[in-house]
Amino acid sequence: MGGFCGVITEGDCVCDLFYATDYHSHLGTHRGGMAVLGDEGFRRSIHNIQNSPFRSKFEHDLRKFSGRVGVGVISDTDPQPLVMFTRTRSFAIVTVGLVSNLEELENELFSTSCVQLQYSTTSRIVGPTEVISALIATKSNLVDGIKYVQSRVQGSCSILIVSGDGRLYAVRDRYGRTPVVIGRKDGAMIAVQESCALLNLGYDYVRDLGPGEMVELSADGETTLIEPGPEMAICSFLWVYYGFPASSYEGRNVEMARYRSGSALAKRDDFAPDVACGIPDSGTSHALGYAHEKGVKYSRPFVKYTPTWARSFMPSEQSQREKVASMKLIPIPGLIRNRKLVFCDDSIVRGTQLAKQADRLYAEGCSEVNVRIACPPLLFPCKFINFSRSKNEYDLITRRYIRDKEGEGADVSKYIDHNGEAYKEMVEFIRAKLNLTSLKFQTVDDLVSSIGLPKEKLCTYCWTGKDVSIPGSCSGACSSCPCACGGTEKKA
Repeated sequence: MGGFCGVITEGDCVCDLFYATDYHSHLGTHRGGMAVLGDEGFRRSIHNIQNSPFRSKFEHDLRKFSGRVGVGVISDTDPQPLVMFTRTRSFAIVTVGLVSNLEELENELFSTSCVQLQYSTTSRIVGPTEVISALIATKSNLVDGIKYVQSRVQGSCSILIVSGDGRLYAVRDRYGRTPVVIGRKDGAMIAVQESCALLNLGYDYVRDLGPGEMVELSADGETTLIEPGPEMAICSFLWVYYGFPASSYEGRNVEMARYRSGSALAKRDDFAPDVACGIPDSGTSHALGYAHEKGVKYSRPFVKYTPTWARSFMPSEQSQREKVASMKLIPIPGLIRNRKLVFCDDSIVRGTQLAKQADRLYAEGCSEVNVRIACPPLLFPCKFINFSRSKNEYDLITRRYIRDKEGEGADVSKYIDHNGEAYKEMVEFIRAKLNLTSLKFQTVDDLVSSIGLPKEKLCTYCWTGKDVSIPGSCSGACSSCPCACGGTEKKA
């Protein structure tokens, strides 16, 4: 995933930029970076944050930075920010998103423009931020360059730019898949992905940018350069998992949405647990909503050891991640033994960690391990924002089950309906595979209701296979299509 921040002030921006960028550390594990425009031009710094957090890597760099405008980023894609020089302008740029047609765009640039793109020495691919920069540079002005990027990128791309003449620009992805929030205080404006970054730095929330909107920010205001588009598909998983609890997107707070989600799980559940529990961290909020709705106690039979195992610098290798995950959660036997527990968690991807946690609970004497998942079963790998390390559909336990049952190329659509027999058989397989006493998932409608936005404004692709940007995929307004709904949605 990733997150970014841009600040422009009447004075020096560095302190606000540093701390606001740090508030995005939960969104990425690979690189952190800052670029500030000062009297002597751009100064930039990029550090690896896989083994230590952003703040500890950059606090010694702060004395090197000074200026009234800058950008910062936590990146899981490529080293950022980039400082670019073209025939007509210079600029610093950061991006967040997933450019799924990167190779196609590279080939287009090579065939139509005289450009050089630098390959990573480790991945042998060009970074998406460099490709986006080159696309912008093919046009005579920044606005046309951004419009061109929006028309060509498949996936998603939100952008912050500082121009060489000291202007700050914020651009939200064409379909608003990731949020961009604007804040203001006396003599300063800020653009962030996580609105929680505003509060402790003294900024007042101004508004969310609309889908595809581009604004120029100054120290005392904003000017819209590209009007927002009509279609939004903001990622629902922001509220399920990776959004920070204190943040709000489109006016809907993450913590409150998770509480409502847990409450919805409890309303559909006839099980009476001794206590309700959450898998830290995101499962905690769902579990509180469940417990309060059920009228049972909330308990913490697992506590998370955070001083050295914070998520923001988890290792990149799967085997190492599994080891770290087991190190982070420490059981409390006195809250486990001889109890019927219900655990709320955000999602099941591979199922590996949940199975290990269940085994640990049984080993400590738990009589029942009942699990309630705050979103529907994940059936389609995300194509749009890179929120998961899972790149192959068979990383998903659901798709492995369908493949093993029906073979390659099976019809996935029948596994979407939570009332259908195929769905129920799949859930029962997962329950048995993970050695759980019982397992239930959230419904799409209850999740949408918990978030509180209209269904047509939310991306639910990973559960339904539907998305506004995919030709033939339903968004509630199509007459027929070959997508996961099987053509069942009709135009109103």
